[in-house]
Amino acid sequence: MTLHHQTKTFLELLASHGEPPLEQMTPVEARAMIRKYYVASEHPIFASRDVNAGGVPARLYLPSDEKNLGLCVFIHGGGWVFGTLDDHDDLCRRLAMLSGHAVLSIDYRLAPEFAFPVPLEDCLAATRWAHENASSLGCDASRMVVCGDSAGGNLSTLVAQHSGVPLKMQLLIYPATDARCITESYRRNALGYLLTAPAMQWFYGHYLSGGKGSADNPLVSPLLASDEVLAKMPPTLVITAEYDPLCDEGENYARKLNSLGVPTTCTRYFGQTDSRVCDPSGFS
Repeated sequence: MTLHHQTKTFLELLASHGEPPLEQMTPVEARAMIRKYYVASEHPIFASRDVNAGGVPARLYLPSDEKNLGLCVFIHGGGWVFGTLDDHDDLCRRLAMLSGHAVLSIDYRLAPEFAFPVPLEDCLAATRWAHENASSLGCDASRMVVCGDSAGGNLSTLVAQHSGVPLKMQLLIYPATDARCITESYRRNALGYLLTAPAMQWFYGHYLSGGKGSADNPLVSPLLASDEVLAKMPPTLVITAEYDPLCDEGENYARKLNSLGVPTTCTRYFGQTDSRVCDPSGFS
């Protein structure tokens, strides 16, 4: 399918701003560039507040004053290098209000200042805290799911694999599952569609800069986890975008889970790049 007309217009507008490629920036410069485009959400939410999730900053979104709500632990994307609670505030508001369940957005520490495995450790700690303290959040510990986009999808499924929390579901939005970057979609969508193959190499370079991880480590590339680990995954929804370097590895992960008997649905958004799947206008 050809690139969606709204997405094509969005990419042309972004290109007109003349920003340098991500891989030519420092992490500090990249974060400053992202902040320039931040727009505060006006989407209504019943209540939200910042919380300390076992030493990890987080933000809780409540769709109502009901007790024993289901709880979605949300882990944002940004290549492990950028991303804040505010950046994904609109998405979390919508997720809470449309689902009718609480959302806990995790503000994990970022690379390269905090390289692998620190971001993952923060997400594991926050998820375990949420499970142990669900009742104080107005939530039901037996009805928890994890959700994340891109690098957040990577961290989300690693949380499902290693947190020990009994999750009802994992929702992985164009997840990074294979740091070897060897799929056909890396070649097919290498340049020109927002997230690029060189940008992914830049992200991984910063994430793994501490020397404690590598592309073939299953804690970096969850697709490479053992069958024993993957067979224990909760029911899964994987969402991919046609014009995204991560498209094939997300779908490979879904196929792997299905082959191991995990109830898994994979949905590809044709004509879309990665971030446009999370943008409400991308569905028009």
